[in-house]
Amino acid sequence: MESAYEKFRRKYPPLLVYWHMNRNYFYLCGGYAMNRINRYTGVVFALIICSFVGAHPALSSEVTKATLKNGLRVVIVQNSLAPVVTTQVNYLVGSNEAPPGFPGMAHAQEHMMFRGNPGLSSDQLSSIIAAMGGSFNAQTQQSLTQYFFTVPVEDMETALHVEAVRMRGILDSDKAWGEERGAIEQEVVQDLSDPQYILSTRLMGKLFEGSPYAHDALGTVESFDKTTGAMLKKFYNDWYAPNNAILVIAGNVDPQRTMAVVKRLFGSIPRKKLPARPPINLSPLKPAEMELDSDLSYGLALVAYRFPGLESPDYAAGMVLSDVLSSQRAHLYALVPEGKALSASFDSYALPKMGYSFALAAFPRGEDGRPMVETIKKIIQGYVTNGVPSELIEAAKRHEIAQAEFQKNSVEGLASAWSQALALEGRSSPDDDIKAISKVTVDDVNRVARNFLINDTAITAIMTPRPSGNPVESKNSGRTNESFAPKQVKRVKLPSWAAHVTKPLKVGVTKEGPVDLKLKNGMRLIVKTTRTSDTVTLYGRVKNNPGLEAPPSKEGVDEILGGLFSYGSRRLDRLAFQASLDEIAADVEVGTLFSLQVVKGHFDRGVELIADNLVNPALPEEAFKVVQKETSSLLAGQETSPKWLVGRALKTALYPKDDPALRYAKPETVDRLTLTDVQNYYHAVFRPDMTTIVVVGNVTPEEAKVTIEKYFGDWKAEGPTPETEYQPIAGNRSAAVVVPNNSRVQDEVTLEESLGMTRSHPDYYPLQVGLHILTGAFYATRFYRDLRESSGLVYTVEAYLDIGKTRSIFGVDYGCNPPNVSKARAIIERDLTDMQTRLVTPEELSRAKNLLVHEVVLSNTSTSGIAMGFLRLSQMDLPLDEPTRAADKYQKITATQVRSAFSRWIRPAEFVQVTSGPQPQ
Repeated sequence: MESAYEKFRRKYPPLLVYWHMNRNYFYLCGGYAMNRINRYTGVVFALIICSFVGAHPALSSEVTKATLKNGLRVVIVQNSLAPVVTTQVNYLVGSNEAPPGFPGMAHAQEHMMFRGNPGLSSDQLSSIIAAMGGSFNAQTQQSLTQYFFTVPVEDMETALHVEAVRMRGILDSDKAWGEERGAIEQEVVQDLSDPQYILSTRLMGKLFEGSPYAHDALGTVESFDKTTGAMLKKFYNDWYAPNNAILVIAGNVDPQRTMAVVKRLFGSIPRKKLPARPPINLSPLKPAEMELDSDLSYGLALVAYRFPGLESPDYAAGMVLSDVLSSQRAHLYALVPEGKALSASFDSYALPKMGYSFALAAFPRGEDGRPMVETIKKIIQGYVTNGVPSELIEAAKRHEIAQAEFQKNSVEGLASAWSQALALEGRSSPDDDIKAISKVTVDDVNRVARNFLINDTAITAIMTPRPSGNPVESKNSGRTNESFAPKQVKRVKLPSWAAHVTKPLKVGVTKEGPVDLKLKNGMRLIVKTTRTSDTVTLYGRVKNNPGLEAPPSKEGVDEILGGLFSYGSRRLDRLAFQASLDEIAADVEVGTLFSLQVVKGHFDRGVELIADNLVNPALPEEAFKVVQKETSSLLAGQETSPKWLVGRALKTALYPKDDPALRYAKPETVDRLTLTDVQNYYHAVFRPDMTTIVVVGNVTPEEAKVTIEKYFGDWKAEGPTPETEYQPIAGNRSAAVVVPNNSRVQDEVTLEESLGMTRSHPDYYPLQVGLHILTGAFYATRFYRDLRESSGLVYTVEAYLDIGKTRSIFGVDYGCNPPNVSKARAIIERDLTDMQTRLVTPEELSRAKNLLVHEVVLSNTSTSGIAMGFLRLSQMDLPLDEPTRAADKYQKITATQVRSAFSRWIRPAEFVQVTSGPQPQ
């Protein structure tokens, strides 16, 4: 049930966070250490099962708290960033409380909360969610189950009414569970198809053997087959109670009025006597070694330790230690510039009684990971023996404290910070962590290092890349002659308290719109002033296209250049540059897409540093040799990686032979590159007249302009303006390719076709409306209803339109068991054909319009979302008020226009199908 939930904030060079959501497990990339690998493979490694790891406190002067007579704790945090509100209901129950033999009971009950309650059917719930914008989520952890809504402020009461109904009772019928079981079992199979997930579960089993912490919330197919509706209802009746819940509300709300609504809706729900919780008894940690194959293009070496838990007095010191070891100034990350590792990082996660931490390094395919494990252990032992540098401890403390202010820049992040503090950590406020961190001393950090980073009991793991077999043309394209009659969409009557959500939502013009400026050197500057925090966020992009701009036989030059920016500027080398960032607790990334997040008082210094790095990169010779070798190693691995082969197969089938979009770097082309090639490419591509900067935060347009001109004003463009847009192409022919992937149990299927339509075509708007009838609001949309709710064939299915200025792609992604690939595709084709031949219902049309208009409103729930939105519009040469204009256009779209657009552009029989996994059936 994934929505466009707020992106996990960047935190030093962490790994990726493994975050279980009700809709799926998905991976979020953060930081620097894994950055270069992510550009090759996208998803790297998922290990932590959590909510916001290290997402710490957001201070706020307007916080209202209360505990109702039935025990429900309520926290309301006022934030005026946007006219939206996030509600999070935190039930203090998770996989720890699952009955023996049924590890996924809490997860299953989370799913069933969307399958109907007394007074609220699943169809009604889906329709309400869609009408409010479809921004909803849920997740299950070891000790917590959370339910999220982010809605326009006028829909807050409806969202709270939904949660109150769900807190009062559950249906949990055997019939509904029988329908949902197929979907949740597909989720299990999906994750068991991921070697990284398998490693995470084995690691948890070793770290916490014999305790409830040893298993995550996912569950197993075998246990779900034995689960009944009655068992689920008992679990709900035992644990879902107001006195076992915390409600957090954050957004642009009136606290007193909101509290009155909460009391009216939740106050009469009876409290319950809660069962005893299973004890968490941890036995002494025993060392263990694990080896697994993976479908990545590189190997991973991991060393894991137990770490202070949330209830430990050493928790704050552990957080600081983790940040220190993840620093780009620390010895672990130094393996990368030394050419000894492709990436290196350190991270930690805390459960109440105990936590864990891990150091991770990537190595090239074909190498042995054991020496890397020993290298990691040696580095960790060095810190244990010699102590942690005090300057890194102070930098880590500054950074953690700065995150408190950054947290105010996201309505959803603010709600999550309070939920994390109260529901997971057991604090009275997020401020508690900040106060504890500020008191951490060097002795505290070194004591934690000595007590927890013990190599003799460490768990080690090596993931060795397993090459894919060669892609082959599929004998079974996944199409079938089986006939499926489309179901008629039922008209759903909403409860009286939710009837208003179907009314069209008006998108008002913002009183203080962005200021759009053009600097003398051709750079575009967009500034949006917000006052929700004392911070400034900057996002910039140098418009570029390596497929057109890289000289012949110089493929990969852009990859090497991207890897060299982290080596500082001509004025500040790598370590000096990072130290300067640490002094102001700034988060910075530099490349064709660059960003800065900094407190207002350090905005000038932050812009000075990012401009120095971007405009005057060091590009040192020795670093070039290291990055060139790393890039070549990664490319050699990716050529046999299933993930890369899937993308390559799609492009080859979609684009004409010799199309520049088919160019890609190979080890041999990278090995022939020189530093001069990289320097020449930099000067040709990085130009102010191809650059847009967006600044959002507590800064006026005048202040932003002065600062940007001060540090970017002398940057000049030379030579002719480069071409960055591909030429239009004709439509593709149908094809089917299978990329063998022995790591997968479930098939991952991508259907794509090229469209002649571009973003400027008026059919863009009816296509978007139709797309949101197919997908985007869970069971209220056709694909989810037909493929998941009704048949249980898939766990996730998403349709998308990748629209460009000169060429576009329409696609559908889904995952299912091999015998069901053709069945699922047949339903997809049927639903698409139905869109071309029949008029969508008035209810579907209205719902899709509302969903799109709400998305416009909800796109401004964070400063990063606002900044990236303006940046995307600028890159497409669209007016900055295009979302408001689009909302008006969506409201005027007719069912006939939707049918005509789908008839004109979508070709269900001409998909390119690429399947990763076993041969589809």
